Amino acid sequence: MTYNFTSGEDLIRKCKELNLKIYEICIEREVELTGLSKEEVFEKMRVSLNIMKDAIKKAQVEDIKSMGGLIGGEAKKLSIFRNSDKRTVCGSLMNKAMTAAMGTMEVNASMGLVVAAPTAGSCGILPAAIVTIGNEYGFSDEEMINAMFTASAIGAIITRNATVSGAEGGCQAETGAAAAMASAGVVEMMGGSVEEALHSASYCLQNVMGLVCDPIAGLVEAPCQGRNAIGVANALISAELSLAGIINIIPFDETVEAMYKVGKTLPMELRETALGGVAATCTGCNLTKKIFG
Repeated sequence: MTYNFTSGEDLIRKCKELNLKIYEICIEREVELTGLSKEEVFEKMRVSLNIMKDAIKKAQVEDIKSMGGLIGGEAKKLSIFRNSDKRTVCGSLMNKAMTAAMGTMEVNASMGLVVAAPTAGSCGILPAAIVTIGNEYGFSDEEMINAMFTASAIGAIITRNATVSGAEGGCQAETGAAAAMASAGVVEMMGGSVEEALHSASYCLQNVMGLVCDPIAGLVEAPCQGRNAIGVANALISAELSLAGIINIIPFDETVEAMYKVGKTLPMELRETALGGVAATCTGCNLTKKIFG
């Protein structure tokens, strides 16, 4: 028996046949691929969780400025706003998730330590979703780690059958894939089924289908940081839809294929070259000159 899987349909079938959760299949797959024990694989993921937690905390307690100077301090502002006497539009939970996502991006852009999940440009989405929901509902570190393995399974399928690269598929591939991974992890952590996890991942990819990658000055700072905030919102919204029993009419595998095809049709200017989108606006060009001279 091999625990390897190559598609969402394949993953569902293995989970049903073996009566295992997605995270259990993913752990067994890693054991097969690496030769490590389950305990060793699990502890490696614990290291990643701790890095994520540290990044989320760092941006809220330290004054951080990105290398390009385009972002820094946004996570603190959101946290202060949440704890003020002002009413939040999104509520406390979503504010916390947005704060975590934007803060992680600040750490990344200031050359701090983050986990590329699946990329540096989308590194705030998965930590923000898993850690925020984990803390909100009192899940243990072990349960959050399990959710990260669930997310990893989704990321492995997208990477195999499409792309998570902004240079190849646009921001839909980066932040879309990160949201899909995070959403599936949250769904399973909250007691959802394998089918519900894949439905939520499909929603995430569809919700940002066609989103371009247009980093100002070519730096992974803006509009990347805001898109990480949108990405975690996408993940949590999609998880809620799925857990409520709202079935996505397009299967996950077909959604992944569609995303890849859309990414391939995006012009070069809209795939991380900083030659289109907001990067090519007058202000975007002026900021580039200011940074690089």
